[in-house]
Amino acid sequence: MASIQKRHDGNYRARYRDEAGKEHARHFKRKVEAQRWLDEVTTAVVTGAYVDPKAGKVTFARFYDEWSERQIWVPSTRVNAERVRSTVPFGDLPMKAIRRSHIESWVKAMTAGGLAASTIKTRFIVLRSLFRAAVADRVIVADPSLGVTLPRRRSRAASMAIPSEQQVGAILRAARPEFKAFIALCAFAGLRSGEAAGIQVGDIGLRELRIARQVQRDSREVAVRAPKYGSERTIFAPQELVTILSQHIETFLPDAVPSSFLFRASDGEPLDRNAVHFRWRRATSAARVVGVRLHDLRHFFASGLIAQGCDVVTVQRALGHASATTTLATYSHLWPNAEDRTRNASASLIRSSLANPADSLRTETVSVQVRGGVQL
Repeated sequence: MASIQKRHDGNYRARYRDEAGKEHARHFKRKVEAQRWLDEVTTAVVTGAYVDPKAGKVTFARFYDEWSERQIWVPSTRVNAERVRSTVPFGDLPMKAIRRSHIESWVKAMTAGGLAASTIKTRFIVLRSLFRAAVADRVIVADPSLGVTLPRRRSRAASMAIPSEQQVGAILRAARPEFKAFIALCAFAGLRSGEAAGIQVGDIGLRELRIARQVQRDSREVAVRAPKYGSERTIFAPQELVTILSQHIETFLPDAVPSSFLFRASDGEPLDRNAVHFRWRRATSAARVVGVRLHDLRHFFASGLIAQGCDVVTVQRALGHASATTTLATYSHLWPNAEDRTRNASASLIRSSLANPADSLRTETVSVQVRGGVQL
């Protein structure tokens, strides 16, 4: 319901009621202006783009507080989200007053502050989710984060470090005996460090390894949770890896039960991220291997599978990626392309054609018959 009424002072009062029955009014000097405003409101209502003018007055900080309470986040995601709330310079601005320029300035400040492109993207994703929720709740008309350019990330091929077999072997030999099996799980089964820390005795079969949990740290407490989405899986482990794990159990866990963790700190708790990386740094230092991260062992495992001719789906399942798209986005540069296949096929033809030594081609005796001066 909408109407325009001329007031005693000569101005025109335009008013309407929204979907909730709440009345809104504005005053204009000319009737045509009042009608234009009502037409815009009516169009917004009909198209579903209507937003209560007062809804956008809520500040970013207040909307975040209300929105974040409804989110189902793991602690690490909540920590990242809280960092967004504490670092944006527009926390006290009304939601409807936030422009793309505000967000661009925030991204530029993080870049100038030396944050990695991946970190900036993680924080931006949280911000974008918040604004999308605000649009869905009709707090604001449009998402101001649309079109914001993020700093470029290095290509996977340029940024990925894959250790050599010699480096992995050196680290394994130099590691403390109680940590060797942990390194083996990451290098020869592609486990993430939290997944390796979450392995229990009962997860190890004769030829299989079940990934059913991961270890994380929440503030000062160690938490055991389900793996990342889509990462719960069974790995077909080689006998050599099963032997390494069995020897670890015999040596360090003689009284273990199926629910016993393979790797524990001195207090009996599973190894958390800090404890794992302390042991990793000690092993790489002893091996005199520089620049290799523990996560690089996962790339080492993936590159080995690809080199052996494993297809995308096989690698995806082994690594616990949520989709084959993730696997391709990460490791597509490791699969042979059309040029590689052409080159390899041509090389194979050459090797097959020149299988006999060159000397034998020159010295080989050819028997011929001559009849009537014609060589047969």
